[in-house]
Amino acid sequence: MATAGAKTPHPYYPQDLILDHYVANTNTVFHTLVYVSIGFFAVLALACLLGYPRRHSTLGPLGEKVTFFWFILCASLHLGFEGYYDIYHVTLAGDNSPVAQVWKEYALSDSRYLTSDSFVRVVEAITTLAWGPLSVYCAWSLYHNLPSRHIAQLMLSLAHIYGCTLYYATSIFEGSPHGDPHPYYYYLYFWFFNSFWLLIPAYLLQDSIRVLVQAVGVAERVSATEKYKDKKLQ
Repeated sequence: MATAGAKTPHPYYPQDLILDHYVANTNTVFHTLVYVSIGFFAVLALACLLGYPRRHSTLGPLGEKVTFFWFILCASLHLGFEGYYDIYHVTLAGDNSPVAQVWKEYALSDSRYLTSDSFVRVVEAITTLAWGPLSVYCAWSLYHNLPSRHIAQLMLSLAHIYGCTLYYATSIFEGSPHGDPHPYYYYLYFWFFNSFWLLIPAYLLQDSIRVLVQAVGVAERVSATEKYKDKKLQ
C-alpha cells in the first residue's frame, strides 16, 4: 500500500494514505445514521414477520425470539452489507451509494476497508460466503427446533468470536494506525459496534455447549441403562 504524497485530500488515517479515487460523502453523519437505523428496523420487522407464530414454528420464550432476530440480523449484514463490500471494495472510496457511504463513515475508524486490505478482504469474503448462509440456517433451525440447531449455533458463534478477535488483534498489533484516534471513532465505531460479535456469540456458545453436554449425558445414561437391561435378559 503506497502512503506517500497523497493527491486527494481525505479524512482517513494514516494521514498520508493515498486514495486518489476518494469522493467525500454527500450525506451528513446524521443522515447516514438514519439509513443505518432504517436498515436495523427493517431487519427487526423482517424477523418479527418471519418469526410470527405459525403452525410449524417452535419459537417459545423471549430469549429464543431475540436469538432468532440476532441470526436474521447477522444474515442480513453478512449477505447484504458485507456482501456489498466484497463486490465493490476496489471502488468503495469513490462510491456514494447509501450503503457505500455507511462503509465510508465506518472506515474513519478503520481505513483498511477503503484500501482493499488483504486481511479484511479475506475475512469479509469468508463471512459473506460461509457465515451468511450459516446464519440463515441457524435462524431456520431455531425456528423449527431442529436437532442440529445447537451444532450450527456453536459453529457460527465460534466463527464470530474468532473473526472478531483477529480483526481487533491485527489492528492493535500494528498500533491501530488505520483509524481516527478520536474517542468517538475509536471507542464507538471500532470497539463498541464490533463488540456485539464477541459478547452475543460468547453467550450463545456457552448456551450450545450446555445443551450439547446435557444431551450427551442423557444419551450416555440411556445407553448404559439399555446395556444393563440387555445383560439382565441374557
